[in-house]
Amino acid sequence: MRLPLILLIATLPGCGALSALQGEPDRDLFELRPPPALTCSRSRVGELVVEPPKARATLDSNRIMIRPSALQTQYLPDAEWGDTVPAMLQRLLVQSLGATGAYGHVGRAPLGLSGDVALISEIGNFNAELAPEGALVRLTVEAQMVSEMDAQVVSRASFSVAVPAAGTRTADLIPAFDTASQQLVAQMTEWAVRASGVGPGGCS
Repeated sequence: MRLPLILLIATLPGCGALSALQGEPDRDLFELRPPPALTCSRSRVGELVVEPPKARATLDSNRIMIRPSALQTQYLPDAEWGDTVPAMLQRLLVQSLGATGAYGHVGRAPLGLSGDVALISEIGNFNAELAPEGALVRLTVEAQMVSEMDAQVVSRASFSVAVPAAGTRTADLIPAFDTASQQLVAQMTEWAVRASGVGPGGCS
C-alpha cells in the first residue's frame, strides 16, 4: 500500500520537513514567567474569571513583534511565543492571581454559570521598539474589574511598562520581555486584589 506523501515526508530524517512544506521556517519557542507570588492572608473574596485579553490582529498572534518605527510592524524571524500573546497574558494573570490566595477560585471560565468578578483587558503594546541606540520592550494594557452580578465596573486602570534590552538580538530581547511581563502582571495582580476589597495590609 502506498503511504500518503505527507506521511512519507514526516518520516524523513532531518528537522523542519513539515515546516518547510508549509513554507514556515523553524523558530525557537519561548514562554514568559509569572512574577514572584503576592500572598494574601485575608479570607477568600469570591470567584474571579480572567477573560481572554483583547488585541488587534497584529498582536493576536504567537509571533514576537518588533517595531523599527512608529508606523512599521515586523516580527522576529527566528523565535515565537509558545502561545498567542492574549492567551499567554491570560495564563500569567490566572497563575499570579491564583497564587495570592485572595480568591476562592481563579480561572479562565467560571465554575458555574458566572463568577463573582471578571477581569477584562485590552493589550495596546506587547512589542520591542528599535532605535539607533538600542531596543526598548514596551507593554501596555487597559483593564477593568467588573461585577458579574450587575455588570458594573468596579475599577479601571491603565498599565505601562518599558524595559531596555541589552541589544537587538533575540537573545537580548527575550529577557527584557520576561522582565517587562513580570512587572506588568505584578502591577495588574496588586491592582486586581485591591479592587476586590483586599487592602494593601492584607498581602505581602
